Amino acid sequence: MLPEVEAWLRGRTSSSDDWSLPWLMEAKGNTTISVVLPARDEEETVGEIVTAIRHDLMETVPLVDELVVIDSRSIDDTAARAAQAGATVVAQDEILPDLKPLDGKGEALWKSLAVTSGDLLVFVDADLREFRTSFVTGLLGPLLDDPGVVYVKGCYDRPLQNVQSGGGRVTELVARPLLNLHWPLLAGFVQPLAGEYAGRRSVLERIPFVTGYGVELALLIDLLELAGLDALAQVDLGRRVHSHQSTEALGGMAAQILQTSWSRLERQNKMIPLHEPSPRLAQFRRGSGGHHVTVRDVAVAERPPMITITGRTPRLTD
Repeated sequence: MLPEVEAWLRGRTSSSDDWSLPWLMEAKGNTTISVVLPARDEEETVGEIVTAIRHDLMETVPLVDELVVIDSRSIDDTAARAAQAGATVVAQDEILPDLKPLDGKGEALWKSLAVTSGDLLVFVDADLREFRTSFVTGLLGPLLDDPGVVYVKGCYDRPLQNVQSGGGRVTELVARPLLNLHWPLLAGFVQPLAGEYAGRRSVLERIPFVTGYGVELALLIDLLELAGLDALAQVDLGRRVHSHQSTEALGGMAAQILQTSWSRLERQNKMIPLHEPSPRLAQFRRGSGGHHVTVRDVAVAERPPMITITGRTPRLTD
């Protein structure tokens, strides 16, 4: 690991326990805070998360000013349960309707910038079980403590069955090797693909958003280029419990992450491409007559910086 990364780990890594609610309220001042949950078919968990945030961080203590669920074409009761629990629910395809709709989690995250108003935005996945509001307060701590920090990533243990840190298979097999190979300054991030993170609107509106599962990797790479390593931080949130994807689904995610890394390597002149990467992924399942192939499109689309769409002038300080 590079010496500057070791120094960054010591100076920019904290724990959610380091940031008490009374301290956060004092540090908040006039800063406004939005919490965003991108959600697709998460009726079992979204209501509990919304209820906890509203009770602990909006009603008991007014730390969070805005709680928005971006409903990403759910076919279950996700939207109804989120609204019933007290969130503002906005359908993804109703935001910026003049634009052609795109698919993927990153699309929901990008569009949330157009329907929220907070100076700071906290993103939390809607499939979390055993949710604790320290996920939100922990991520806000470094941003409220130091104006030089623009983006904070969560890290945690991800149990899989009986293995405490058995989750995060795509992280360990794909994302971490890629970062160490090509962006070694990001090697200190424990969970580079974590779905829980927070940032300053003034910076998030100035970077593009990959619309698929490469969004977390792209945000790290693009923010490193824009703001530098010392402007990034991470917070240990403890333990994260959520539903796990099949190996086949993880293969699709890995393919999109590889596509995303290719685009960043090319954009940053870190390689000379001699061909266009194939956007197709072939996967196999055994059936009654042998192995059957399924081919899907894993091409990665991208939205431009939000300020180029809304015409808003980004604030360089918060």
